[in-house]
Amino acid sequence: MQRYRDLLRLPGMRPLVVLLFFARVPGAATSLVLALHVAVGLGRGYGEAGLVGAAVTVGMAVGAPYLGRVVDRYGLRPMLLIATIGETAFWLALRFVPYGLLLPMAFVGGLVALPAMAVGRQAVAAIAPPELRRTGYSLDSVSVEIAFMISPGVAVLLATRFSTATATTLLGIAVLLGGSALMIFNPRISREPAGATRLPRRTWLTPRLIGVLAVAGGATFVLSGMDVAIVAAFRETDQLDWTGVAVGVCALASAIGGLVHGMVRRSLPQLTLMTLLSVLTLPVGFLAGGPWWLLTLALTPACAACAPTIAATGEDVARLVPPAAAGEAAGIQSSAFVLGVALGSPVVGFVLDHGGPIAGFAAAGAGGLVVAAGAALLARTPSNSQATPDPALHP
Repeated sequence: MQRYRDLLRLPGMRPLVVLLFFARVPGAATSLVLALHVAVGLGRGYGEAGLVGAAVTVGMAVGAPYLGRVVDRYGLRPMLLIATIGETAFWLALRFVPYGLLLPMAFVGGLVALPAMAVGRQAVAAIAPPELRRTGYSLDSVSVEIAFMISPGVAVLLATRFSTATATTLLGIAVLLGGSALMIFNPRISREPAGATRLPRRTWLTPRLIGVLAVAGGATFVLSGMDVAIVAAFRETDQLDWTGVAVGVCALASAIGGLVHGMVRRSLPQLTLMTLLSVLTLPVGFLAGGPWWLLTLALTPACAACAPTIAATGEDVARLVPPAAAGEAAGIQSSAFVLGVALGSPVVGFVLDHGGPIAGFAAAGAGGLVVAAGAALLARTPSNSQATPDPALHP
């Protein structure tokens, strides 16, 4: 654990870890609270709830790069101000909005969603020296897993014991507190002053970086598909009550994998980790007809590769992107994560409807392998890193 001790001794790292964890807690409950509010609070169908969740997802995918560009040009605080006010207003107003206005409002709410994950990755790259960045990204991934272990359960408790309106209001207050705390702390997120240099995107968005971003989306494709397949497998064997336990065990396995990834001086490359995550997911469905604990046990090796894959993605992005474009790159990476989730659930869900849990887990793993193969090809493509800067972008 010496590497983690060295990391946490760095100035500003301990408060950063704590603040980022609390800033991530609301985001971990977003999809669940929205689904409960639409299906239970408004009395609509689950399909309509899914449309609202999709609107938020599309908004986040579109908005994240632009919020990152604000960071690159003006600094962290202006972006945090926009995102904190915007997302807080969305959650506080949600209880008063009829379903007919909810879809466009959800898209706008996604556009200004607080990008805590992107801020965390940039801050780790700025604070940690190169030899400790893997440890920093691993700790960051573990923080995400813990947030997803705690937040959904608390959200369900609030929504069922009180009301979905209470849950949405408290979520808005949590966003306000988390965003305000980050603004006050104002962590360093770049080794260069904001707006010092403006680089054309074509000078740093190389084929190799596109491959890294594709792996980011591929990893979340596998994970979201795995979540849907777990629900289908347990529902088929009348063990749906154990779904929460299985997801919690998977999150714990991922957190342990992330901790181990951060301890070692040299870890497996991102593509190897992505391949492991996919290959280990492929055969899990063959145990879907057995007791819940057997399927959960079979899931743990794949889940243990989750946080390391995500951490390695952040590490590669930081290495391939110049500091002047780090904010926009982090935003594009967040969009890749979001798009992977948005594709994984419906694609694997379609396969589950026609082929059952065995085919569902196989589809999740196969999708990850396809992405890994494409990323490997892009990694071998010569990059045009010496492109001439666009004079219009360099006044």
